[in-house]
This record gives sequence, structure tokens and C-alpha cells, in this order.
Amino acid sequence: MAFLTGVAATAFGKHPGSDAPSLMETAARAAIADAGLPREAVDGLVCGYATTFPHLMTATVMVERLGLTPRHAHQAAVGGATGAVGLLLARHLIAAGACRHVLVLGGENRLTGQSRDDAVKTLAGVGHPVHEVPLGASVPAYYALVAARHLHETGASERDLAELAVLMRRHAAAHPGAQLTKPISVDDVMASKPVATPLKLLDCCPISDGAAAVVVSAEPGQGASIRLAGWGEAHTHQHVSEMPDDLGLGARIAANQAFAGAGRSAADMRLLGLYDSFTPTLAIFLETLGFAPPGRAGVMAREGLFSRDGRFPLNLHGGLLSYGHPGVAGFLAHVVEVIRQMRGEAGDRQVAGPPPLAYCHADGGVFSSHAGFVLERTA
Repeated sequence: MAFLTGVAATAFGKHPGSDAPSLMETAARAAIADAGLPREAVDGLVCGYATTFPHLMTATVMVERLGLTPRHAHQAAVGGATGAVGLLLARHLIAAGACRHVLVLGGENRLTGQSRDDAVKTLAGVGHPVHEVPLGASVPAYYALVAARHLHETGASERDLAELAVLMRRHAAAHPGAQLTKPISVDDVMASKPVATPLKLLDCCPISDGAAAVVVSAEPGQGASIRLAGWGEAHTHQHVSEMPDDLGLGARIAANQAFAGAGRSAADMRLLGLYDSFTPTLAIFLETLGFAPPGRAGVMAREGLFSRDGRFPLNLHGGLLSYGHPGVAGFLAHVVEVIRQMRGEAGDRQVAGPPPLAYCHADGGVFSSHAGFVLERTA
């Protein structure tokens, strides 16, 4: 078995003067302390990449900075799904008997450590080098294509997508570490600057500085016991021009594996941590995974289904759309919030319960790589 025993995330936003390793070090030390472990007990490390620190061996850089002596350490890179895949790799290392306490770590100074143009150029590199990148496409443009297809197929509207941005901002307002907390309305989203039709500025996550870390252990830690009960992965393509006709295919494969492994279904979940780089990302996940009917995610958000007191509380820290997005740490912050909610440690954001079951899911690229898992509170 594998248990999530320690979590930590910095505030997201601007961290002037901080580099990626220093941000990751802060989060790592806090997560190890949260797990109640001495530093020397950490015998595994899975470290995400950092676009502002493109070292070939980021994992061993962090081993050095943290003073670890792990039996296993490596850097993972699966885009936005890196944090999720990192947690599954940690579970596999524990199941194989290779490690007992694995630190999964991500972070970078993506906002203050590079220019806007550099950030756009770096992220656009996920596109096909012949058929996409030379045409000037960017990550928002790739997701705009997916968004247009989703709206056409489901009959949903741009205002429906905007409801998800409004919800994430409302949740972020309750978290002191969130980057964007000013309340917004659907009209605000619709009036925000066009980025790539049908996406407007407020349909897109911000660029952020920040870091997050999670400790995965072979046995429960202090306090509540949170078990990784089921997991799944799917990798269907890399480039949007090679994407399957079924937009939700990879997400569905990974989630079905996770639910089957846990012996649960989407209806059993009581808390969600879903990747939300853009409003259509979130809408497609909610609808594909069975938390909302096709084309109805925005309507369900407006009606309260995903609010703190709703049937499926969603991204209660504000998600990538409002808590912020510093690369690999973006999704790990979702996991940090889910664990704190399941422990009953979320303060004013706390849902009733605490919830016994949660589902987390992330994608990398443009719906290219997927990883999802069910978490269960066992004590």
C-alpha cells in the first residue's frame, strides 16, 4: 500500500529573487516536516522539470540541496501530468520494495524568472515541429481548438465555460496562498481580452512562481490515514493534430483504471482535484469522467454542484485558474488541498466530513498524457 503522509505548497504568484531550486527546497522541507519524518528517512525522490532551471539532473540538484541520501532519484517530465505521474511512480517504487518514503516535488519561478515571450515560446514547443510550431501556434491556441470542438459537439456556450472560471475564483478567495482572489463574474470573463477564440484571458490560467511537494510512504503517517486506493494512466498522442476524435479518450481510460482498482465509481467521490489549465480543460474532465452530463459542466457549476457545500466539491483552493500555475507544482497544489480537506485541516475552506473519498486527475500536453487516482481516508 501507499499513503500520502506529507504535503506542502508555497503561496503562488510572484516570488522575486527566488529561483526554482529554492522554491522547491522550501516546499520539500515543509512536506517532510508535515509527514513527521526525519530528513534521512526520505529514500526516494521524483522531481519535476522546471523551464526556468533546465538542468539535466534536477533531481540530484535537489538531493544535494536537501541533504538526502535516496536509494532512487530521477526527474520526470510529462507536462502538466508530471506531478500526478510522479505520485504513481512513488507508489510503484514502494510496491516494488525499492523505497519506503518518496518525495514528489515540483516548482519554479515561471513568472519572475523569464520574460513573457520566453514563457510563450517554451510552452509552444509542445506543438508539432513541422505542422504546428512554424504556424505560430501557442498553448492557448491548441486548447482553443479543443474548446471549439467541445462547444460544437455538446452545444455548450462560452458563458457556460466562464462559470468555471467564476467558481475557481470564488474558491481562491478563501485561500491565503492564491494568486488571484478578486471576485469575477461571467460578464467579466466574457469581456476579458481575447486570447485565442473562443478563449478569453479569464478562461486561461495565470503564469506563476511557486512550489509544492508530497511525501508518499509505505505506511500511514501521523494523524489521518490517506491511502492511494486506485490509479490509472493513458498516453494517446503528443500533438493536437494527432489527437483522437474522442476528446476525452485518455482521461476516460485513466479514470476507469483508477476507479476499477479502487472498487469505486465517480458517484462515490466526495471531493475532486482536477487539472484546470483552461476552462474547457475542466469542462471536458467533469463531463468525460461522469461528474456532469455532456455540455452541462458550466450549468452544474452555476447551480452549486461543485461548490464547497455541493455534491462534488472541486478545487477548493482555486485551481490553476486562480490559485496559479508554476508548472509541475500546479497540479501538486491540487493534491495538497485535497489531502488537507481529507484530514480536516482546511480551516474556513473545510468541507463537511471530512470527505472519505477523492478523485484527482491531470493531463500533460494537450490532453496527451493522463494520470488519475482515487484517494481514500482509512482512519
